[in-house]
Amino acid sequence: MLLLEEPQRRALWERVTAAIEAHVEGVRGLPVAPRLDPTALRALVADVDFERPLPPERVVDLVVDGLRRHQVHTTHPGYYGLFNPCPSTMSVAGDALVAAFNPQIAAWSHSPFAAEAESHLLRAFGRRFGYDGGQCDGVFCSGGAEANHTAVLCALGTAFPAALEDGLRGLDRAPRAYVSAEAHHSFLKAARVSGLGMGAVRAVPVNARLQMDVDALASMMAEDRRQGHAPFLLVATAGTTSAGAIDPVADLAGVAAREGLWLHVDAAWGGAVVAAPELAPLLRGVERADSITVDAHKWLSVPMGAGMFLTRHPQVLERTFRVAAGYMPRDAEGLPIVDPYAHSLQWSRRAIGMKLFVSLAAAGWDGYAQAVRGMTALGRSLREKLQAAGWRAVNDTPLPLVCFVDARHPRGDTAPHLQKVAEAVLASGRAWINAVALSGGQAALRACITNHRTTEADLDVLVETLARARAGVAAA
Repeated sequence: MLLLEEPQRRALWERVTAAIEAHVEGVRGLPVAPRLDPTALRALVADVDFERPLPPERVVDLVVDGLRRHQVHTTHPGYYGLFNPCPSTMSVAGDALVAAFNPQIAAWSHSPFAAEAESHLLRAFGRRFGYDGGQCDGVFCSGGAEANHTAVLCALGTAFPAALEDGLRGLDRAPRAYVSAEAHHSFLKAARVSGLGMGAVRAVPVNARLQMDVDALASMMAEDRRQGHAPFLLVATAGTTSAGAIDPVADLAGVAAREGLWLHVDAAWGGAVVAAPELAPLLRGVERADSITVDAHKWLSVPMGAGMFLTRHPQVLERTFRVAAGYMPRDAEGLPIVDPYAHSLQWSRRAIGMKLFVSLAAAGWDGYAQAVRGMTALGRSLREKLQAAGWRAVNDTPLPLVCFVDARHPRGDTAPHLQKVAEAVLASGRAWINAVALSGGQAALRACITNHRTTEADLDVLVETLARARAGVAAA
């Protein structure tokens, strides 16, 4: 039963393909968000009895129906959420091919094509960020959290080489890392699981534009040094999750150079601007970073998950992650290659980068530039439409993300009011936005554009839906 007969397989592939095509064509007509009912949903899945196998076509239909009715449709043009894009056609095809061929690239020799395709792709992105393509290195990760964790470990091993063998017990000073108060919380997880402890991560206050305050950083570092701590890592965020703020990367690169810190740029979302030459200067100074995180599954339109870790230090990944393993294949011994497991947190893994490889190969940098450029223009348009409709933007970013409050309601900038508006928008099924809390306690609604299928007409639907939600909340 694990390998169906050829006629069954053909029928099954046709059924799956038809379901995918129906979703691509019909997602605009679906509610963006489902009605949440855990009891009914658990009863639905519990009805599948693994003691009584179902016909393959029925299993496919069950899953298609479940996904259609019971998920937030992140591929919907009305989804303005948390960097979950609509995947490109080619990236879906690439991911399907990887699932079928199942390349295992822990060992280079097991899938040389997949391994080299990823390496070629990582070098290409390194060059876009200003690295020397012949010297930079990198690895594909499960996502930005793993890429950021990789940065913490590389920085730690560089600053404290003995920690790679002896752990943190032998250190005579407590390491300290510095992130913006608006930075992604994956750095707290990385500190916890790497043994540093979350207290090692210092949250630096932000300025009025929600960027890291360089003067506050200097003061915090000086105080930490006076207390005998050891600063080792500085993280600049290029596109914060809540508000799209871009930290002053060039200024922070200067600080890192003077203080002897590893500079990591978390460009998980905003890094996609390097696809468009006119937008790339938004990350001025990124070429001086020791490492960079980019998530292809955020603004580069590929399926979950596909993180990239890039570094301008070609030996640091092997120094951090290589271990001796007598059971690993030696087919490629003597060849000028690196086994992927030897410079990654992961061991056995799928060919994560293939979906991006095929998508970029088909669209080219120009195709991606057009997509990123178009979504950025829509972000500016949304800001203007919201202002004209009586909303006030409270963030300042060139990226397509707007945080806004209700300028027509006496309590329009309070969390309870904005949460009710967000809930009404979700209940409408026409759009997905969320309420956020920014540094300093500012509550706001948040709408972000990362879908290459979103249009001006979709923005008009969002603004109209917001107006109805506001009126409904005021009347309640």
